[in-house]
This record gives sequence, C-alpha cells and structure tokens, in this order.
Amino acid sequence: MFKLKENNTNVWTELVAGLTTFLAMAYILAVNPQILSVTGMDAGALFTATAVAAAIGTLCMAFFANYPIALASGMGLNAFFAFMATGGGFTWQIALTAILIEGVVFILLTLFKFREAIVNAIPKDLKLAITAGIGLFIAFIGFKNSGLFTVLIEPGSQPLFGTTYASGSTTLLDGNFTSAVCVLAFIGIVLGGILMWKKVKGAILIAILATWILGMGAQLIGWYVPNFDAGLYPLIPQKIVSMPPDISPIFFKFDFVGAWKAGINFVVLCFAFLMVDMFDTIGTLVGVANQAKLVDKDGKLPRIKGALMADAVGTTAGSILGVSTVTSYIESSAGVAVGGRTGLASIFTGAFFLLALFLSPLFLTIPAFATAPALILVGVMMMRSVKDIEWTDMSIAVPAFLTIAFMPFTSSIANGILIGFLAWTLIKVLGGKGKEVSVMVWIVDALFILKLIIPILQSL
Repeated sequence: MFKLKENNTNVWTELVAGLTTFLAMAYILAVNPQILSVTGMDAGALFTATAVAAAIGTLCMAFFANYPIALASGMGLNAFFAFMATGGGFTWQIALTAILIEGVVFILLTLFKFREAIVNAIPKDLKLAITAGIGLFIAFIGFKNSGLFTVLIEPGSQPLFGTTYASGSTTLLDGNFTSAVCVLAFIGIVLGGILMWKKVKGAILIAILATWILGMGAQLIGWYVPNFDAGLYPLIPQKIVSMPPDISPIFFKFDFVGAWKAGINFVVLCFAFLMVDMFDTIGTLVGVANQAKLVDKDGKLPRIKGALMADAVGTTAGSILGVSTVTSYIESSAGVAVGGRTGLASIFTGAFFLLALFLSPLFLTIPAFATAPALILVGVMMMRSVKDIEWTDMSIAVPAFLTIAFMPFTSSIANGILIGFLAWTLIKVLGGKGKEVSVMVWIVDALFILKLIIPILQSL
C-alpha cells in the first residue's frame, strides 16, 4: 500500500520517523489548549480535540497522498483564532464556524484545482513576509507568556489577548528578570536553541519538558510559589494516566446565526483564515517534499491534490471537534531526516497522537512559561523566510516590511495582511507597474477596503 521498497525504506525506519515527527510536534498538545482556552473554551476538551484532529489529518495525509507529513492545529492560526478572531468582537463559536467554512471551501477548491492557482497568483515576497510576520507575532505571545517582556497598559486602553486590566490605573505586566518564571523561560529558550543548533530530534519538546522539570524543582524549594489569582498553577501533576477529557463542551459548537449577523466582517475573517492557511500549507508541503526528494523531474509535487485534500479534511474535522485550523507541520522534516519517506510514517505519528489522549493530566499541567520557548523558537524558524525577500527593490521591500511589522505591533495578523496588500497595490500602480498586480491581489484589496468602508458608512 505504501510502496516501501520503491521509496527505499522499511517498516522500522518508518516507525522511527513517525515517532520522531511526533516528538518534534507534540508540544502542540500542551500549547494549543493554553492558547485557545483564553477564549473561554474548556482546556481539557481542547486537549482531546487537538489530539484527535491531529490524528485524523495525519491519517488522511497517509492514505490520500502517501507522504510522511503530519498535521495538527497550526501555530499562528491558533493565535489568530484566539487573540484576533475572538478579541475582535467574535465569539469562539463564530470563529469555529469560520474554520468550518474554510475547510469546506478548501475541499471544493482542491477538487477543482483552484487552490494551487490562487496560491500561485499571490506575490512570492508577500507570502514570505506573511510567514515572517506570523513568526514575530507567535514569538511576541511567547515573550508575554514567559514574563520576559514588560508591557505597559494605559488606563482604558484596548486589552491585549483578551485579558481584562483595571481601567482606573496603569498596569505593569511581569518583567522581573529575577522571578522563577522569567529565569526558567529564558533557560528553556537557550536550551532549545542549542538543541536545534545541534540538530537534536525533538529539540522543542525537550526544551519544554526540561523547563517544566526545572519548574517543579523550583516549586519544591519554594522559589516558584503557586498563586491561582496570579495565574501561577501547581507544576507537579497528581497523576499521569487518565481517560481523555470530555470533548462535549466544544464539539459541534457552531454559531451560524451569529456569523450571519456579523456580515462582511465574518466574510473577511473567513478569508483571512483561508489566506494564512494556504501560505502555511503550501510552503510546508513543498519544503518537506524537497527534503524527502519526493518532487518529480519538473520540480512539481506528485499527489499534491491528495495532500491538499488531507489538509482540507483535517481542517473541517478539526472545526467539528472544536479546534482551530489543522495544517501540515514543518516539524515533519524531523521524521524525514531519519529516513521517513511514505505515509506509513504518518500512520505511526497519528497513532502516537491517539495514545497521547490517555496522558492528558501530564500535558495539561505543563505551564505557560514552559511552552513559551516553543512559541519563540517556532517564531525563529518562521523568520527564516525574510532572507528570500527582495529587499533591494523598494516596491517589494516596503509592503513586505509593513506586513511583517504590523502583525506583532498591532497584535493582528489581519492588519498585517491588509496593510501589506494595499501597500503592494498602491506602490505598483502609482509607480507605473500596475500590470504586476494580479487579479487575486485586487480581490483581496477589494475585500479589505470594503471592511474599512463599512464601519464608516455605519457611523454616518
């Protein structure tokens, strides 16, 4: 079924590759519930949904495309869901409805081969800038969770990341470099960086676990003191194995009525999910396929339709289960590096995600400051894309820079996409190169302009 001999591999090699990929991306089981639970969603249910959605998407990749590529709720996409979609006036139920529609649209686009055409029409440099901008935004969230950033909140200002601050006084967030949280998080970042530099498999997961273990030691000696009011929870799990948490609090919780009432804002939200997911998925598929030497003589990716369909089905299933967009993971390259070449490796990775369901007490005890290094290190990896942007051409460099800068500085991925696309079009058109603006870019511009105009018209 998986053509092991034709791909110069065997069952044992695929098993090792599947386990390696799981270890490299298992941090999502701890990080995703933490990120999405700020919306009010149940953390235990999110753990179960994250594991099951990852297993479904990864198994689809195995059977649809026979690729050693694993899927799970995407980093960046989950941040967009939690910190922009719900913080921008939507409920998490409406955001889940947007994910469902995104998945269904992706299935249709994949069936009719439109998805590849859409991606090919977007300027390469903007794709790279969006990836880098998301990386910076993810890192910003990691720094916030680690306590390494000092953030000054002015009285009456818009709350960051859904957190409610006192409106009558200025609040100074944690930036104490002598605190256990800050010191341990910094150790995790350095350790993870060293392990990634030395190409140690599962470097991010090891950094998370090491930071957590050091945190447990800090709790035992009294340096780290649990304080529920301050968001500092006990770090030592009371048990390790249990039945998976109930998924019913978030299962099939769509709000179609609320989505309809949101009107054009909901349409823009769906489109933003579509755009970000497309960039992430295509880039990952091409990158891992090149590493595994799965591309054909023309540099094209065989069975791309099956791979994209796995992503679309995974996203649709994930929305039903109650999690943000499911997408291909670049950490799959860790499994490829040890010899994974077929979908059998993905079968094993999916099986490990299902096994993890019974270890929820362990994963849910991992603190935010221990997963912060994972967010920051993923941000580092995503920032690599800036090296391929044509910085010497200002008609490209300015839109790319604005795209990158606006995402972390405005706490909005959507704002980064908006300003980048509009700047790209205006500079090209006013500079006499309007022919370089594709139809797809014009469509994106039209949607964003409509999003800006509607609130103005409503206020008149």
